Amino acid sequence: MTQKILVTSALPYANGPLHFGHIAGAYLPADCYVRFQRLMKRDVLYICGSDEYGIAITLNADLAKRSPKEHVDIFHEVNRNFFSKLQISFDHYSRTTWEGHQEPVHEFFLELLSNGYIEARTTDQLFSESDQKFLADRYVVGACPRCGFENARGDECPKCGASYDATELKNPRSKLTNAPLTLRPTKHWFLRLDLFKERLKKWLETKKWKPNVVNFIKDYIENLHARAITRDMIWGIPVPLPDADGKVLYVWFDAPIGYISATKEWAAKIGEPDRWKEYWLDSETKLVQFIGKDNIPFHASIFPAMVMGQNQPYKLVDELPANEFYNLEGKQFSKSDGWYIDLEDFFKRYTTDQIRYAIGSNAPETSDSEFTWKDFQLRCNGDLSGKYGNLVNRVLVFLQNQCKGISPERKNLGPEDEEFLAKIKEVAKQAAESYEQFRVRRACQLVMELAQLGNIYFDNKRPWTDAKNEGLRGRMETTLACCLECLKTLALISFPIIPETAEKVWQMLGFMDRLEMRGWERILTEKFPDGQQIMTPKLLFQKVEDSQIAEEVQKLRALGVGR
Repeated sequence: MTQKILVTSALPYANGPLHFGHIAGAYLPADCYVRFQRLMKRDVLYICGSDEYGIAITLNADLAKRSPKEHVDIFHEVNRNFFSKLQISFDHYSRTTWEGHQEPVHEFFLELLSNGYIEARTTDQLFSESDQKFLADRYVVGACPRCGFENARGDECPKCGASYDATELKNPRSKLTNAPLTLRPTKHWFLRLDLFKERLKKWLETKKWKPNVVNFIKDYIENLHARAITRDMIWGIPVPLPDADGKVLYVWFDAPIGYISATKEWAAKIGEPDRWKEYWLDSETKLVQFIGKDNIPFHASIFPAMVMGQNQPYKLVDELPANEFYNLEGKQFSKSDGWYIDLEDFFKRYTTDQIRYAIGSNAPETSDSEFTWKDFQLRCNGDLSGKYGNLVNRVLVFLQNQCKGISPERKNLGPEDEEFLAKIKEVAKQAAESYEQFRVRRACQLVMELAQLGNIYFDNKRPWTDAKNEGLRGRMETTLACCLECLKTLALISFPIIPETAEKVWQMLGFMDRLEMRGWERILTEKFPDGQQIMTPKLLFQKVEDSQIAEEVQKLRALGVGR
C-alpha cells in the first residue's frame, strides 16, 4: 500500500493581507514539496485554512467599525485569492469559523480535561466597570511597572522594552474608552503542559529535524508550565462546560485543531466523510507541517502535547520544516510602517513564476534572508531569462529552422553526448533528493545548473556548423535530440518551483498531456520520442529593466518615509 503523506501549512491569521515574507516561510516550500510528491504519484493531501479567532481580530474589527465575522470574511478572501495568484495548490483551503470546526475542538478540550491535563483556577484579571466586561491585554494601557511610562501597552512597554502581565500595570485603563480598570477574580482553565515534559523530550529524541528547530524547542520544553487556555470574550470557540458562560478558548488552542477540522471538511466535500481518518488516525501516515520559525513552539511542543492527551490515536508530526524570516531590503515586511510591496501592483508588472523562483532560490531555510529588488532583477534576468529561457528558445528556434519542427532521431552517440545525457540524469536525481529533503534553494540551483549544462553542450557541439555540411547532419540531429532530452528534464525538475513556465515548455515540446499527470519516473525513463511535432517557441520571461527596478526602489523608500 502507498504511504499517505499529509501536508499542512501554518494557518494564516485572517487579520490582514499576507506578504512575500509569509510565503517564503510556510507556503512556497510546502507547495514545491507537494507538487514533487504528486509527480512521484504518491498519495499526498495538502491542507490549510484561515485562522479566524483571537483578540487581535476583535481589536482590529472594532477599529474598522465592523464585526469580527465581517472582518475575517474580508481577509479570508483576500488571502485565499493571494494563494491562488501564487498557484499554491492546496487540496483544500478551509477556515476555523466553519460550522464543523467547533466539534473537534470541544472533543480535544473534554478529553484533556477528563484525562487530568486541564484544571480550573481563579485568577485576578482587569475588569471595566463601565463596559461590564474583562479586557484582554490588547485592550489595556497604563503606566509601565518598570519605568513608569504612562502609555505602556498591556503586555509590553514601548519605551523601556519590559515585558509583564497586564495586571502589573499601574493605573490601568481601557485602550478604547480610557475608562479605569480594576482587578476582579475570574475562573479560567489551564492546560498542564508541564505534565507532558518527559514525553515530549523522549519524542523529540526520535526526530532528525533542522538544528534551528531542535535547539530552540529543547529549551522551550524545559520551561513548559501550566498555560491558560480560556479567556473572557465572545469571539471564539465557547468553552464546553456549564459554568463557563462568556468564556472562549484561546486561539492558540483551537487553531492547530483546524488542521483536523479542515481535513474533515475536505472529506465531506468529496462525499467520503470518514476519509479524514485514513490520514489522521493511521500511524503509517507521514505528517509534514510547514511553518515559520515563530510557530515552532506551537507545532513542536504545545500541539503535540495536546495530541498526546487524546484518547484517539491522532498523528504526531513527523517532519517540521521551519524556515527563518524573509525580510524586505534589510527590514521586516510591515504594512503599518509602509515597508511592503503592493501585491496588486506587483502582479501587473511581473509573473507568478518570477516571484516563486526569486523566493525559492533565496529561501530562508537555515538563516534569515531577504527580498531585494536588485536580487529579483538578477534572478529574473540572469537565471530565468539568461539561462533557462535562453536554452529553450535557442534549441527550439534552431530545431524549427533545421528540422521543420520535427524531433530528430538520436544517431551514433559520441562521448560528449553520452556524458551530457548522464549529467542530465544525475542532476534530476539530485533534484529529487532536494525536494524530498525540503531543500527548495538547492533545487533552484539544480534547475539552473541543468539549464547551463544545456547551454554549454549546445555551444560546444556547434550544431549550426554541422548544419552547413550534409555529411554532418546526423551529428547535428543527435545534438538536437540530446537537447530535447535536456529540455524535457528541465521542465520536469522545475515544475514544483515554476509550474506555469514548466507546463509551457512541456507543451512547446509537443506533449499533449499535462506534465504532472505523466509523472516523474515515466518522464525520466522514457526517451524523447522521434518524429514529434515541436511547437513554435514563445518568449517565457520578459527582461526586468534597470528603470523598473529604480522605480520600485523609489516607490518603497517613499512608502517608508511617508509613514
